[in-house]
Amino acid sequence: MNLERVSAIIFDLGGVILNIDYNKTSQAFIDLGLTNFDELYSQAKQSNLFDDFETGHMSADQFRDELRSISGVALSDEDIDNAWNAMLLDMPVERIKFLEELSKSKPLYLLSNTNEIHVKQFEADMKSQGLFDRFTAVFQNYYYSSTIGQRKPDAGAFMYVCTQNDLEPSKTLFIDDSIQHVQGAKEIGLQAVHLNTAESDIIQLFS
Repeated sequence: MNLERVSAIIFDLGGVILNIDYNKTSQAFIDLGLTNFDELYSQAKQSNLFDDFETGHMSADQFRDELRSISGVALSDEDIDNAWNAMLLDMPVERIKFLEELSKSKPLYLLSNTNEIHVKQFEADMKSQGLFDRFTAVFQNYYYSSTIGQRKPDAGAFMYVCTQNDLEPSKTLFIDDSIQHVQGAKEIGLQAVHLNTAESDIIQLFS
């Protein structure tokens, strides 16, 4: 990838840096009795329940209570959290090493659509592996949708990162594995690349 016209890079987290599998969460909730989970949630389109949770307009407790109400099943907080976190897989160390090298030549930023429960689990997993400090050190700043109150592909999420860091969109590269997020980034003038994780890895994309 030619980075001559790129002054900064914004990365997505899940699917790009962190391995995830949405089907694992779907199956975990189905196993718990929430048989219509696939109708409520998918990578491409989410119900308002998940949108509100990802933008921090709903607390973890409210999210759990709403899922209990929808399912009609007396799910424990632990059941819900375990099922919701089932999609979170591993972060290969070689990707962190790649980011460490890349950060020597370009300022890196992170913009992730995520939520309170996932952030808590992800950060705990990274700390237990001794990788959290290395991971966060490669980014000038990192932003979670649940913290900034805006989510991709809305223009406001991208503009927030650019404004906070004085980034010029036309000179900023954005990489995401969701095509709708890439399209949203392009609409505000960012250079944007879709990473097809079925065919390529982020390291291969830059090789």
